[in-house]
Amino acid sequence: MSARIDVLTPEHPKRVLIVASNPAVSRQTGWPIGFWWAELTHPYWEFVEHGYAVDIASPDGGALVADAWSDPRDESGYSSDDLLSLGFISSAKHAALVENSLVLADVDTASYDAVFLVGGQAPMYTFIENETIHELVASRVAANKVVAVVCHATCILLRATLPGGRLVVDGRSWTGFANSEEDYADEYVGQTIQPFRIEDEAQKLRHTNFIVQGRFKPHAVRDGNLITGQQQYSGAAAARLVIEALGI
Repeated sequence: MSARIDVLTPEHPKRVLIVASNPAVSRQTGWPIGFWWAELTHPYWEFVEHGYAVDIASPDGGALVADAWSDPRDESGYSSDDLLSLGFISSAKHAALVENSLVLADVDTASYDAVFLVGGQAPMYTFIENETIHELVASRVAANKVVAVVCHATCILLRATLPGGRLVVDGRSWTGFANSEEDYADEYVGQTIQPFRIEDEAQKLRHTNFIVQGRFKPHAVRDGNLITGQQQYSGAAAARLVIEALGI
């Protein structure tokens, strides 16, 4: 018998919109950058195993590109044990979801029970000043709808504001990519990777509680309807908190 929770296939499943970055080029390293596979595929797995319907969108729509080190097929071997991502990539049906991502502006985001923003290196350039992304997060939080943000996508929480001008994270606890993880990554490649550090910037904010756990350990935080994940190993944990918040 299937281990899936939705054995009876509900007629009206919960709906989740996963939002990923379009491709970019790092001004720090010159590398092509994008989303991180595990931050998309692991939450996707959690959601579909609970019978949810999942769509994938991006600000510009179209073909998405993942950070090379997140690809289990990459010669670096950095993510070679990520079998969930390997299976997703190898499935024509699933690969098509990132090859033909929906244009975010064309999506009725209000029709989704939750929105889940994935990280990677590109959001530090493509999300940080994107008003559409900021509005998506702020409007859902203001409407008490569930929104999750993981890894470097949490950079938007440094700036996204609610009607009236307060930061979305004002009075809330949240997490994001840690300085200890930036230190490790910079040392690994021998140069500074990111244009700024989320933890450094979060510590400058008043009336918010930014908390991180051990380096590259699963860590997700739920504060009301806002859910955040620390890094690529926290996507599934964040997805489980989304499922908890939705009540099924």
